[in-house]
Amino acid sequence: MSHKVITISREFGTGARTIAQKLAIELGFAYYDRAIIQMAADKSGLSPNFIEKNEEKANNSFLFNIATSAYVSSGINLQYTVPVNDRAYIAQSEVIRELVEKENCIIVGRCANYVLADYNNVMRVFVRADKKDRIRRCVEEYGFDEKTVESELTKIDKGRASYYKFYTGDAWKNMDNYDVCINTSRIQIDDAVRMLLDYARISLK
Repeated sequence: MSHKVITISREFGTGARTIAQKLAIELGFAYYDRAIIQMAADKSGLSPNFIEKNEEKANNSFLFNIATSAYVSSGINLQYTVPVNDRAYIAQSEVIRELVEKENCIIVGRCANYVLADYNNVMRVFVRADKKDRIRRCVEEYGFDEKTVESELTKIDKGRASYYKFYTGDAWKNMDNYDVCINTSRIQIDDAVRMLLDYARISLK
């Protein structure tokens, strides 16, 4: 693969999506986030809503990995043999691999750092922030209710962690899986973009 790729994983409420969008503009890269859901829906025949909801409730990665390995090694068509929720993940993974073969891009979420683990020229980023700052951003910028924002934030992060664990067998916040970790409680969004821009220009050849 000759194209350059940046994957961005993130805690909810960190401003990571804004960072990714601005970084894509600066680098002239394509930007992919929720569009991958629709692409995976088109590929799998599943509804976009189902694929999105699947990201919130995954569990039992051991059974998934064993089952999928068996299906793949036997040459059986996954579309008709793998449980429907796992087909959603497989479709998204296929879309991600197709995208990076086509163009330089930034991909937010979707276990992209894991899906592309064996690819060269990939920069893997994790964005975090202190909970109080994430709560503030959720209320002020995302329009969350002050009374329920903390529980909603916790629920979303738990969903992301469970989904990642289910399909990768590893911890979402295991920093061994990332090249860069940015804390947006310590620096402003534009400063984060500049830092990642410098890192990308050095590390992506």
